[in-house]
Amino acid sequence: MATDTKIIYVTREIERALGTTPNERYIIVSNKTRYGEGIKAQYPDSVILIENPDKKLLGTTDLLAHPVTKDLIAQMSGSPSPIPYTLNPSPSSTPYPQNPSASPVSNLVINNTIRVETSANLLKCKFLNPPASLSERVENKITQLRWLGQLGLKYLPPHAAKLTKTITWKGENPFVIQWNHGHTGDGTMLIKTFDDLRAVQEKFPERIARITAYVAGPSFTVNVVVTPTRIMIGNISYQITGMIPFTDGSFSTVGNDWSLAKKILSAEDVKYIANMANEIGVKLQADGWRGLFGIDLIKHDNSGRIFLIEINARQPASTTFESSLQEKLRATGARGLTTFEAHVRALADLPIDQDLIVINDGAQIVQRVTKNVQEIFDDIAISLKKLGYSVVAYQNTGYNADLLRIQSDQGIMESHNSFNTKGREIADAVKGAHIKIEI
Repeated sequence: MATDTKIIYVTREIERALGTTPNERYIIVSNKTRYGEGIKAQYPDSVILIENPDKKLLGTTDLLAHPVTKDLIAQMSGSPSPIPYTLNPSPSSTPYPQNPSASPVSNLVINNTIRVETSANLLKCKFLNPPASLSERVENKITQLRWLGQLGLKYLPPHAAKLTKTITWKGENPFVIQWNHGHTGDGTMLIKTFDDLRAVQEKFPERIARITAYVAGPSFTVNVVVTPTRIMIGNISYQITGMIPFTDGSFSTVGNDWSLAKKILSAEDVKYIANMANEIGVKLQADGWRGLFGIDLIKHDNSGRIFLIEINARQPASTTFESSLQEKLRATGARGLTTFEAHVRALADLPIDQDLIVINDGAQIVQRVTKNVQEIFDDIAISLKKLGYSVVAYQNTGYNADLLRIQSDQGIMESHNSFNTKGREIADAVKGAHIKIEI
């Protein structure tokens, strides 16, 4: 990062902020977890962990409003601390950098909302995230249609927005109902019969929904960085979706495989996706967006046509590992920026004079909280590490939330919806682990 730029990244899950190495000018504030403590042990002066008295993880808004964060910002900017507060630092380190001549700092969070933005604006620092109102307009399944305009007609499958009670069943092909908000497939329902539709209508008759023609085929994701002068398109990954035992949800995204995308997509497909990403990026750029967004796509099994299915107006979850893979290539001589570095530079208005590093291999998959799996015990992490995988553990309890992120330098998918040897090895380790079963 540039000379005088100092950034505090506030995030509920510390893994999201590890797209670059913590240092005196890049400080991470997150919850105290076992995984977080391991990261802090490596970077004691650059990682601040906050422990909630009731042991529950704090959300971004609460982390921003916490006295520790306020005091950190004051100390990094060189102003008197409004609230003296310490974290019981070890004798060999201080809780945060002591720099009385420091310049004002910038604040960054992974997913901006109105509530987060309001909390951040109360702090005496520059908030780097794009406006929450723009993020909401682009991500909301209903307002997104108006925002996309002609691009929606060009790239989305056939679609409409209606009150649920007014949707009619005509014995046609299956279609998808989506609420205005969803995450990793939540809020997405496949309607295959009249009874499927009736069940949704009886439960949510007055809710407005987006109705989209169902497209069967492999899905993909690509991360894109918007700067004031260019649109930087990242590496396309195959999106691992709905695979057991990692999730119960058929539409739930559980991972990414960068090697399989290269096998499934033709050169023409890649060019088409790049053009789609660029056109959406240019529209965001014109509205003042800076930094990362992501798009999810699907390639129709029969026609081979590629459709847009999702816009994630925020830092996508795959950013950190994509950047890790890029850093490993750079260590072997590759030139360029990681996706995360470009993201931060775009937000902080720093110069960008390199392209993103191209990757062709690597994969990650997430075990989510399911009906049968509420907790993963240490034995699975130990066994996976012995097999050569990196493992990130989470302390989440909500249904479909992340429990364990497993990362590999090589691909884990043989073909669409089919694991290769490595993928089966991971799945077998998860199935054979001592998991907590709810009877």
